[in-house]
Amino acid sequence: MNRSTFFRPALGLAVATSLLAAACSAPRAITSTGKVTPRGEFRGGGNLSFNVATETISKTGSALVSAASEAASKDTVGYSGSIEKLQLAALAYVLDPVRATPDLYIRYGVVERIDVGYKYAFGSHVFDAMFQFMGPTGTPEQPGGQSGAMYGSIGLQFATQRAKLPSVPFLDDVADVLGFRATRKDLIIPLVFSHSFGPEEEIGAVSYGVVYSRSFMRYGFEPTRVFQGNTQIPYLPLQKVNYGSFGAFANAKIGYRYVYFVPSLSIYYQNYGTYQLLNNASGKLSGLTIVPSVGLQFRVPSTRR
Repeated sequence: MNRSTFFRPALGLAVATSLLAAACSAPRAITSTGKVTPRGEFRGGGNLSFNVATETISKTGSALVSAASEAASKDTVGYSGSIEKLQLAALAYVLDPVRATPDLYIRYGVVERIDVGYKYAFGSHVFDAMFQFMGPTGTPEQPGGQSGAMYGSIGLQFATQRAKLPSVPFLDDVADVLGFRATRKDLIIPLVFSHSFGPEEEIGAVSYGVVYSRSFMRYGFEPTRVFQGNTQIPYLPLQKVNYGSFGAFANAKIGYRYVYFVPSLSIYYQNYGTYQLLNNASGKLSGLTIVPSVGLQFRVPSTRR
């Protein structure tokens, strides 16, 4: 085994690890149950999710290692296959970063069977509403159902976020060489079913379901240092793309009345599609994303009851 063959995956792993603490993305962990927040009540808390995207790991591991020595500390860069890899690495990271995602949220029961919420993921803003179509609408203090009751709800989330490469080794070079810029928005539709532990989730619940999301992105490249021969590569103007994701999830809610521990696991598949690159090139991206998370939830009972 030669030395470059040995160090290539090791350096790719180091890059992926450094991404865990940078940038931002819309949180994709589903931590809700089938029971919405009762009318007049508040729920709030926080989660720490880990977004593990197979395509991003693949593209950043190969592209950044092969292009780092070519792009760094040069006034001009010759266009080559490594520049195409850099573009796909940038796109893969913005589409589905490999990173930790902390978030804080609050929810309020507007009327029976409908609640609304806001979540802040340190750069990403999420607004959503849930409608409960199955199960009782009581509270632990005034239960309307028995232990083991089944609940069902469906929601709609809208997320907007910054879409940029983080300031970490190698990706700084990517942003500098390519002049990459992007914006994105996401619509997420979770369908959630749950079984109560105790009446009205007094001591928690187990939940599961499916989720569909649609992402809308604009991106472009404005390289000022990339040449083919003596000719500077033209800019790529803003491109509009969108793609769908399909997922399944399960979570548990464990505690008593006012405080709950919430672990969850979500798995998504997405065909990100084909992306236009510089110099009339293009590339395709697709892959799985695994999103484990842990969190705490706090309940504030209504004073109306």
